[in-house]
Amino acid sequence: MTGLLSSLGLAVEYVRATGNTLYRRDEAGEEKAVLDMVGGYGSTILGHNNPDVLGYAKSLLEAHVPVHAQFASHPHANDVARKLNAILQRELGGAEPYFAVFANTGAEAVEVAVKHAELDRVKKVAALRKELEEGLEQAGSAVADGAAALTDTTFEELDALGVPAAHGTGIDHLLDTVKRLNEERVQTPPVLLALQGSFHGKLIGSVQLTHNPSVRLPFQALAGQCRFVPVDQPDALAQIVKNERRTLLGLAVANGVVHVAERDLPNFCAFLLEPIQGEAGINVLDEEAARRIQRTCAAIDCPVIIDEVQSGMGRSGAFFASSSIGIRGDYYTLSKSLGGGIAKASIALIRGSRYRTDFELMHSSTFAKDGFSTLIAGKVIDLLEQNDGEAYRLAEERGNRLLSELRAIHADFPDVVKEVRGKGLMIGMEFHDQSDAPSAAIREQASLFGYVAAGYLLRTHSLRVFPTASAVNTLRFEPSIHLTDAEIDQVATALRDLCTVLHTRDDSRLFGV
Repeated sequence: MTGLLSSLGLAVEYVRATGNTLYRRDEAGEEKAVLDMVGGYGSTILGHNNPDVLGYAKSLLEAHVPVHAQFASHPHANDVARKLNAILQRELGGAEPYFAVFANTGAEAVEVAVKHAELDRVKKVAALRKELEEGLEQAGSAVADGAAALTDTTFEELDALGVPAAHGTGIDHLLDTVKRLNEERVQTPPVLLALQGSFHGKLIGSVQLTHNPSVRLPFQALAGQCRFVPVDQPDALAQIVKNERRTLLGLAVANGVVHVAERDLPNFCAFLLEPIQGEAGINVLDEEAARRIQRTCAAIDCPVIIDEVQSGMGRSGAFFASSSIGIRGDYYTLSKSLGGGIAKASIALIRGSRYRTDFELMHSSTFAKDGFSTLIAGKVIDLLEQNDGEAYRLAEERGNRLLSELRAIHADFPDVVKEVRGKGLMIGMEFHDQSDAPSAAIREQASLFGYVAAGYLLRTHSLRVFPTASAVNTLRFEPSIHLTDAEIDQVATALRDLCTVLHTRDDSRLFGV
């Protein structure tokens, strides 16, 4: 990594940070300001070292607030959960509560949500098996007592379901056939669903939910596999559901005849989505696709996990970005800005009607729900909510101002910039693919184009911006809500210069040679 950063001109040590500014030292040892549009990949919605957060943190440390008091009452964590529930009810409606399970990172929060969803699924499978086994016993007893019989109808129903069963065989053979088939089918691995382009982390479980093959495929044997749904193909999800659907068989007696019935096996564990995809290039999920996912998942009882790790905490102009596209999650994950830029904290929110009360006895983490990070999280939520949610209005207004500047650049350089998109202070500027550029030097660096551009902007304009991980031609902008007009103008000036360099094919300036 050090070698790569050095080759791109990004191997910079920062010595101080405040607001949207990082400071480095020049050759003379003097501090030099760098405008930071990376924002900790979305972790500094309130800015670097926000004075209100810092002051509160200092007071906690000076008061010797216990950081580690595991397996005890955690009133501060409960307070955070209450605040988040109030926001959920305001933005999404309804009064159903969500339980909060705390973790340390976004990837952990995702794994908590998936782990709980799988526990819920396994328990539903167990309940269904018990119900079907009771039905088999009752059917067997009814035939043994002469109260019911196997008829041609029974075997025709088996034939229609594709189950081989010799006509005229007895109840014992039928019971054995159904039990064996059910036992085979309940061993079916769970099906996880996510959108193409998704990013949900890089841990053993969460990396399987991240679409980028380069980070996922080397580890595919270690965890559950995911089916990735193309959002631009309306029929794709229905087809995947049809292909992955599995059923169990049950027996029931009606009018003296043993009948065979199919029951859906709960093999869909969860559908994960980001309302605004970050690493895929800042793609906003449209309302039609959201409604389609919601309807399909409701029909198959597949819970929806909404990953708000990067898009949440007010960045979109609302606390939950999903609230503006009309989709409600069974789970929500939050992290990044939850820690106010200084603490590491994350939360998985779980819908009350799905919550399994024994989960938190089965799942734990030494550093999750510590006294310091939960108090900081509560303070951050208060700061976002104060003045009737002024922070959300700022995110929308500042985001619209920045979007307007970037779109004007796109209009002036359509041969260089492919598209500008985003919502609030989560914005992407996509450049045209450079793999066919006239310049040999640029072609050779096409796979790292976004980092080459970032190196130029840092070196020439003291502007810090990076591409998204899975869309290297897209630069992302995730500053704080305190972004000023002067800072927006600096961004626009720097990007216009970059576009001019690319338009005129000025390789020497681009690469600093």
